[in-house]
Amino acid sequence: MYVALSRQAALRREIDVVANNLANMGTHGFKGERMMFVEHLVKSKGGENLISPRLAYVRDIATMTDERAGAIDQTGNPLDVAIQGEGYFAVQTPTGERYTRNGRFQLDNTGQLVNQLGQPVLADGGSPIVFAPEDREIVISRDGTVSTNNGEVGKLRVVKFANEQKLERTSGAQFIAGADNAPQKVDRPSVVQGSVENSNIEPIIEMANMISVHRAYDAVRNFIDREDERQKTMIRDLPRAN
Repeated sequence: MYVALSRQAALRREIDVVANNLANMGTHGFKGERMMFVEHLVKSKGGENLISPRLAYVRDIATMTDERAGAIDQTGNPLDVAIQGEGYFAVQTPTGERYTRNGRFQLDNTGQLVNQLGQPVLADGGSPIVFAPEDREIVISRDGTVSTNNGEVGKLRVVKFANEQKLERTSGAQFIAGADNAPQKVDRPSVVQGSVENSNIEPIIEMANMISVHRAYDAVRNFIDREDERQKTMIRDLPRAN
């Protein structure tokens, strides 16, 4: 029963992960997650054997981020930017810097370049990118340099990390870096203006995963129900046999 319950608990958490992937398949720059499982062996109590048999439990130890890039779609919007290859954009939030591959940018009322949440997009020096009222013809070059008809405004901050798996997800497509995984400047970033990166979720595969996990969960639940009924029957019928 405990072995089955360990499997059921792990499957329940996997359902949550797959459901979150499906919910964010339309989120630009979203990277899917996968569960990581290990076999947890425990010696069985009792028995007359010199070597006690081991019970194999299921234990989910972590979630792994799918680092594959999503497909890039052309939008024609000059403020949409996609990263080709490695790297993340840096945005400023009230609780610190966050990192994302969602390049769906826009201008706020003050002329500041922000993301869809209104968070300032950062330049190389760590300051926001601000346009003057007379700035026109926004051009973002391949290396992230932002220019207008009045000259260069700044350069998008594109960073990388020694270990992307250590990034902690704070929302759909945003991450925070720990002290031991500081952002490093990408020397030669490759960005594409007028395009956005889609999520790397493949809907058909993810739906198949959801169906498979649900079937496994139901199978374990049915087993637990049958075992529970067996024990009830045994307790009920044992006094009659005596």
